Amino acid sequence: MSTPVKRILIVDDHDAVRRGVRQLIETKPYYQVVGEASDGRSAIDIANETKPDIAVLDYSIPELNGLGLAQALRRTFPRIEILLYTMHDREEIVMDVLRAGVRGFILKSDAERHLLAALDALSLHRPYFSAAISETLLEKFLQSRPTPHSGSLTQREREIVQQIGEGRINKQIAEVLNISVKTVETHRASAMHKLKLRTTADLVRYAIRNGIIQA
Repeated sequence: MSTPVKRILIVDDHDAVRRGVRQLIETKPYYQVVGEASDGRSAIDIANETKPDIAVLDYSIPELNGLGLAQALRRTFPRIEILLYTMHDREEIVMDVLRAGVRGFILKSDAERHLLAALDALSLHRPYFSAAISETLLEKFLQSRPTPHSGSLTQREREIVQQIGEGRINKQIAEVLNISVKTVETHRASAMHKLKLRTTADLVRYAIRNGIIQA
């Protein structure tokens, strides 16, 4: 009995990374790359068209970062498996994406075999974490109750913080997210209040420090 071909979506804003990941994946006949995207929002459109089994995502991508994209994909495709393939290994990022349903996490500094091993595990709906993502952190996540911090941002607030960090004004953000300028202003004010920030520059610095955008 032949192994079913797994459909793969690759999302990274660097052409060379996407090309390298595609070439590695295509060495295996049981994987098929069905789409590539350089930002989070186009990734959602491509996913809706191609219905991938596994999405390989970077964390720092434009429009909608890896966390927001993972949440959106899991809402639309509950059975999809997501592999974070990134250079970010900060504890708060790992914890956030695990809570979003990501079950694979490897670093770009890991050997190529980890990427294929992660895909092999996820294709069987098994988790895979490279050695750099410590067992202690995984245990902490699995044993803890996911109670959101009172000051944590909502997904919409995170999206708006990312848009601001990428240099867009309220009107542009409203057009991108298909919401009113007033709604943008409300979420923006709420985010700044939760984060105890006073200026747009403070918000941009927060987005950079927390990996929501790249400097």
